[in-house]
Amino acid sequence: MPFPLGWSYGTAQAVTLALAGLLTVLLAILGYRAWRDSRVTAEERERRRRAALAAHGKMADAVLVEIREDLLFYTYAVRGVEYTASQDVSALTERVPHDYSSIASVAVKFDPRNPANSIVLAEGWSGLRVEHAAGAAGDSFNELRHS
Repeated sequence: MPFPLGWSYGTAQAVTLALAGLLTVLLAILGYRAWRDSRVTAEERERRRRAALAAHGKMADAVLVEIREDLLFYTYAVRGVEYTASQDVSALTERVPHDYSSIASVAVKFDPRNPANSIVLAEGWSGLRVEHAAGAAGDSFNELRHS
């Protein structure tokens, strides 16, 4: 008897093909679910970028160059190279000071592996330091807003 359990060559081949088909379907389902879960909206991708920079970025001093509606333009230097960047803060309107003239200084957080990737404002961190009513500078907007 060449096959155990008395299976003929045709039966063994049919079972193998059925198992291969089942494996293919399962892999296709798993692949589709992984692809579907990996699709992230642009807003979520930007929020994740801000959170990663706020948590792990290096800090440097920056100069706020221009403000246009919800865009902050700023410059900063890293290892002798000057960078000019902008950040859309439309998703962070509750964290932006109402009076931009009260901003005393600006700090930036950047990715040390890619210094052009930077932020001045995130959900849990603010590099916009505003002046106190008495004129003392140094506290971040976040600390003043929640005191």
